[in-house]
Amino acid sequence: MTASAAWSQIPTRGNVFFGYSYDRTSIVSNDAANLNGWEATLEGKFLPWIGLVADVDGHYGSQSFNGTSANIAAHNALFGPRVSVQVKRFRPFAEFLVGVGHISRSNGISDSDTSFADGVGGGLDYRVFGPVTIRGQLDWINTRFYGQGQNGVRFSTGIAVHF
Repeated sequence: MTASAAWSQIPTRGNVFFGYSYDRTSIVSNDAANLNGWEATLEGKFLPWIGLVADVDGHYGSQSFNGTSANIAAHNALFGPRVSVQVKRFRPFAEFLVGVGHISRSNGISDSDTSFADGVGGGLDYRVFGPVTIRGQLDWINTRFYGQGQNGVRFSTGIAVHF
């Protein structure tokens, strides 16, 4: 029990996260797609409450466009600051991310697009034991595929290991 109390007082230098991710976003105007996939992050702390995050994800599914179904693969690579505070077993955080998004659609004929992407969101880590936490995270992601703006919501959950 003393080791657990001591661990909670030691500031971490960062963490790594991997888990399931759900993305609901419009691909082209007025059509929302439900995509399932993964998210991975690496955070390095330079102050006890501020870190820099590298965030990558991949989401996959299918969507109908003008009566034709297409397979979709969407990926983002985002970077930015994260602010967090440790409160006993809980670590709430907020982040602002910028980077690049890429989408590809295929239904016999394939097309793809790459655009600037940004996101804002936050989440909560709950320490299960030692350096292992369970994370819930919600982000608003904005992309500009095919000359149009898309606003999507990404929910992720999984395991984070703090080091």
